[in-house]
Amino acid sequence: MFQCPGAIKIREPIPEFFKCPTCGAEVEIWTHEQSRKCQRCGEEVYKKHVPSCIEWCKYAVDCVGEEAYNRYIKGKERKKESDENGVAEDNQDR
Repeated sequence: MFQCPGAIKIREPIPEFFKCPTCGAEVEIWTHEQSRKCQRCGEEVYKKHVPSCIEWCKYAVDCVGEEAYNRYIKGKERKKESDENGVAEDNQDR
């Protein structure tokens, strides 16, 4: 069965590390997540948005599964709301 290479980080997530814009602590955000609260100060840290095939592919739900698809879309919506409210994106630390 064909497996889309664009969805591998959703199906098989790996950790990425970002710097909290408030306190500078390292925050681990997995590739299937859009954000995570900083353990030190509680600030919500967001990844920079990189478009994913999940956003446009008609097979996305079948490819990554309904739960992963819904989690991705919900995280994207939360990120959009935070951008509209003036919350800055974080830069990838590593």
